[in-house]
Amino acid sequence: MDQPLHPFTELFAQLGLPSDAQGIGQFLAAHTPLAPGIVLADAPFWSAAQATFLREELLEDADWAEVVDQLNAALWGG
Repeated sequence: MDQPLHPFTELFAQLGLPSDAQGIGQFLAAHTPLAPGIVLADAPFWSAAQATFLREELLEDADWAEVVDQLNAALWGG
């Protein structure tokens, strides 16, 4: 399996979030699991810009889509 184009840490930096291991761990601990029926980009903890970025990257199957999928899986506890 190929490595994603962007690592998880870069996604967090792109979203303006702490991108070190501790910061990522704290974010995931605070927001996992997503409430049932919540789509990743609709989660209440994103800013409008973050939600738009996540939604557009998935919709366009863009460079970031694979790592956004990984974030989605992580927030569902997977």
